[in-house]
Amino acid sequence: MHATGADAEVLTLAGRHLGHHQRVDLARRVEIGKVCVKDNQRTERKHSLTKHSSSRMAGAMTRASEDQYQLSLRCLYDEASSLRRAIRSITRRLAVACGTKKGKVRGYRDQAEHFGKRRRMQVLNARLARVEQRIAEGRPSIVVGGRRLAKTRHNLAKARLTEQQWRERWDAERLFLTADGESGAPFGNYTISVDPNDGSVTVILPEPLRHLANQPRGRYRLSCTVQFSHRRDEWLDRVTANRAVRYDFVHDPERGRWYLDASWGADTAVLPTPEEIRRFGERTIGIDLNADHLAAYVLDPHGNPIGQPHSIPLDLVGPASQRDGRLRETISQLITLARRHNCAGIVVENLNFDDARATGRERMGRGRRGKTFRRTVAGIPTARFRERLRGMAFHAGLVIIAVDPAYTSIWGERYWKTPLQETNKKTTVTRHHGAAVAIGRRGLGHRIRRRPGVTVSDQRIASRRAAGQTVSVPRPCGTVSPPRTASAPVRGGKTRLDRGDQLALFLDPEDRSGGHRITYPVCHDSANTGQSR
Repeated sequence: MHATGADAEVLTLAGRHLGHHQRVDLARRVEIGKVCVKDNQRTERKHSLTKHSSSRMAGAMTRASEDQYQLSLRCLYDEASSLRRAIRSITRRLAVACGTKKGKVRGYRDQAEHFGKRRRMQVLNARLARVEQRIAEGRPSIVVGGRRLAKTRHNLAKARLTEQQWRERWDAERLFLTADGESGAPFGNYTISVDPNDGSVTVILPEPLRHLANQPRGRYRLSCTVQFSHRRDEWLDRVTANRAVRYDFVHDPERGRWYLDASWGADTAVLPTPEEIRRFGERTIGIDLNADHLAAYVLDPHGNPIGQPHSIPLDLVGPASQRDGRLRETISQLITLARRHNCAGIVVENLNFDDARATGRERMGRGRRGKTFRRTVAGIPTARFRERLRGMAFHAGLVIIAVDPAYTSIWGERYWKTPLQETNKKTTVTRHHGAAVAIGRRGLGHRIRRRPGVTVSDQRIASRRAAGQTVSVPRPCGTVSPPRTASAPVRGGKTRLDRGDQLALFLDPEDRSGGHRITYPVCHDSANTGQSR
């Protein structure tokens, strides 16, 4: 927002007033401790805050205090879990003599490293004791404004900041000017209202600041207007239907600008199951996440690979903002590929290297080989990729299916790499593409391994089902099921007049004018290439 001096002054006064009372409420919530929801005294705290603001603002402050308290408790639990894992790993290695190995546990290299690890374990035990005490008391440490910025106050020279600049940033971080939305209210929010027709913004001021209002009923109308570009259509759909929208005023002292953020909760979507995707005849795309690229392959409802393999580069170098932008670009290319092939969902591995990263070289190998492996694992953005893919795919109307990553690369190379290379002469098929096929088949509920004797190199009979077939062929009443065969069927003394996608032979008892004739099921989609016949 291009706020004028008067607008900025009013917003600053309101933000400081509400921020002060919100911090008081947060301190009171910490004093209450770890109790049930019905015992957190939110109603009483809201009534006391209403005297200094309004009912809706008081509700937003108590909600923010509760969210901050619960988040801090979860951080304490995660820290305690991480410390226990590190202590457990060091304890196992300390129990083994230096330079020896007991089972899969290797002792430390020498006495110096052994002594350093014993000191390290004492430090970790002391930290764990403090964390467990805070958890038991239900009193987490919370710094409103950020602990990093608070510590910067003691190192202004290294941060290249003056005391005045630091004070401006500190005050801006501690402002609280937030209003939760309410369905049925004008434009989805009564306290902070944005008119979608002209972009005007009006704010209800707290009770002690009502003398600054320039509109009836204690409202202040800003002289500037706002316009949302990102997801504007979704925002318009909500405000025109008077559905709840939350607004937050944010001040950036470095640029001297004010920003207005809008947020809302997404509706719960009923996603189709893999069985429904197969029943509707929808395609899916399986992807294998690697450190430098994504390997993808499109599969039909029967689990057969279609077309050629795809590789999407993943170059995550540079600052954090650039890495995040390149990751989003990679996911955008993946979604575009899925739409181009009319896929209903994306199948990925449910990878999580958090535990491995926490243990470090204690369990991920040592030496040059272990260092290379740890560097590779650190370069795979599993958690961020999963979160970005889930959000972007939801808005694109795609389903994300997470599967067990066990043996996908091994079986993909063993059962799928060579057959796929035979059907794709002009494209290099890697073991990662085979893993993508294995991942996609597992997401659809099919077995990964292929039946032996399927997809041979003979040019005449290479167009057959490449996977373990799951579709049943109806058989005529009163006949026995003929044996499945991997050879080409014979029809009238000639070899394979109809290059269809037949599975087995069966008799036609209805037409006996020419004896028992062999009929074939009709198939319009080849299992190997996905091309119409």
